[in-house]
Amino acid sequence: MATTGILDYESDAIVQLMTMAEEDWTEQELKDALQRAIMLELSTIPPYATALWSITNPDNSQPVRHTIREIVFDEMSHFGLVCNMLTTIGGTVVLTDPLTVPKYPGQLPGGVNPGLEVFLSGLSRESAGLFSDIEKPEHPLAFAVDGNTIGAFYQRIANVFPTFAHLITGQHQVEFPLSSSHGAGNDIVAMNTLDDVLNAIHVIQTQGEGTDVSPENPFPGAPGELAHYYAFKEIAVGKKLVRNDQTGQFEFTGPDVPLPDTSPVARVPQGGWLNSPGNQPDHATSELLHTFNQQYSDMLRSLEDAWGAGGSDSLFPAIGMMGSMRRTAQQINGIKLPADPRFTYGPEWLFLQ
Repeated sequence: MATTGILDYESDAIVQLMTMAEEDWTEQELKDALQRAIMLELSTIPPYATALWSITNPDNSQPVRHTIREIVFDEMSHFGLVCNMLTTIGGTVVLTDPLTVPKYPGQLPGGVNPGLEVFLSGLSRESAGLFSDIEKPEHPLAFAVDGNTIGAFYQRIANVFPTFAHLITGQHQVEFPLSSSHGAGNDIVAMNTLDDVLNAIHVIQTQGEGTDVSPENPFPGAPGELAHYYAFKEIAVGKKLVRNDQTGQFEFTGPDVPLPDTSPVARVPQGGWLNSPGNQPDHATSELLHTFNQQYSDMLRSLEDAWGAGGSDSLFPAIGMMGSMRRTAQQINGIKLPADPRFTYGPEWLFLQ
């Protein structure tokens, strides 16, 4: 039986899959597409979390912090749902091969949203704009764009999956409840039927992009919560999204959205701070950066194990590691750059074998 191969993060494989006729997809194409989707979901967490952890006020009820935190939890749920889609049809989740781990700065894996450079930095209008570009729908309600989007890629998977519904086994599934605190669609549930798969894809698409008629997240943690694209765009533009009573159109012309106080985390250079002239870290800073990278790498190992032989209980070490990563990142964020002390270091998110 075909299993998931090692897939290069920096290839244009998603673009290639999107150009292939749906009837030509084989079991291997579907498994490769799901591994790509896992890599996509994983790739959004480091930039979003880096921005979140740069906010200095720890009160999770503060509007912008709450918004980004909820989106990070959504992405974790999406990641888990797609892992279940892959393992239920006999695929193997690959997270710890150097070819599959996210690379920053760089494009999204597989060539989706071509030309978009994803970077790690503190929260700013610019980074929030990047995040909205990552989440952009094929046809946003607020204004028109085009391109190969994440939502379109998921729609292709939804279109193809029924052909391979006979492969669904319900094996190696991880279940984890998140809906009580983070929204009705956020439980990581088992993929035992085709309906389970299609429902999960619907959650992923609409939480990220909204629906054809509303920018609101149809699976919110709180009433009125926007889909990711619109929530990030509000932060980027600095204005709330409102409906124009005269035209019926949605516009970013509402009340101001002020940025919270943040640590001024600079863009992390490719390969880490050793590659930034004048900002090579001293011993103490190097130790903190290494600690974070080790925690991140151990988290990926725990997640890979959970969808291998470990099962749901293996998620708990990964969840604990995320808390440790946040604390380490906040220590890193407090260290000024030698070459430009207006800015600070940020976590590198480098995988250590």
